[in-house]
Amino acid sequence: MVWPLTWVVIAGTLPGVFIGAIVRVAYLPDPTQFKLFAGAVLLYIGLKMARDLLKKDTGGASAAGSEQRFQEIVRRHRSSQPSKKEAGSEKLSAVTVTHFNLRRLGYTFYGESFDVPFWGIFALSFFVGIIGGIYGIGGGAIIAPFFVAFFKLPVYTVAGAALMGTFITSVAGVAFYQAIAPFYPHLSVAPDWPLGILFGVGGMAGMYLGARCQKFVPAKAIKWMLAAIIIATAAKYLGAVFGK
Repeated sequence: MVWPLTWVVIAGTLPGVFIGAIVRVAYLPDPTQFKLFAGAVLLYIGLKMARDLLKKDTGGASAAGSEQRFQEIVRRHRSSQPSKKEAGSEKLSAVTVTHFNLRRLGYTFYGESFDVPFWGIFALSFFVGIIGGIYGIGGGAIIAPFFVAFFKLPVYTVAGAALMGTFITSVAGVAFYQAIAPFYPHLSVAPDWPLGILFGVGGMAGMYLGARCQKFVPAKAIKWMLAAIIIATAAKYLGAVFGK
């Protein structure tokens, strides 16, 4: 877990979620407008991820190299009877924060250094928080594709920040939607608690299994799965709008 990245994500997405909730109920009450907006945003993210994956040189060579080293170490740890010396010298946790201030955030991951602007991360998180508030999720669930596609960060290091951001901002978003529901009696704003609980239980189980299995799946495969899911969701939304 890259904790400084997590705190910046939470600090940026929280206010964005509140603004997005207001935009959703005040300016996008029509499901058609909502689907068009969400579909366009998701389609852009998904296509950019797919384009970057298809490029021979995406500008993220450091991320790719560190991810490959991580996978190699995982394979050696899974091999039969590793020596005690080798097992003690190679650990699966290899994220070290090198600096964190109001200008830059830097860390290393398996021998590669990554340095991103603090305010760039905050602004992106704020923007994604607004999208998440409109979309009806905490915002952290769609921050990972942005980090991978725009900042070229390793997918393994952004997962923790995305999950924590999803949890914190989702709780805040649900509370905010419940609080503003009396001001919009003509709209279905209040959360559907039984359905939400089912989503939460299933989501927690999925997140646990995903976190446990992540290190055994190649980073490129994870990115392709993420891009495919995003594009498919976008196509479904846009198809519902233009297929009438």
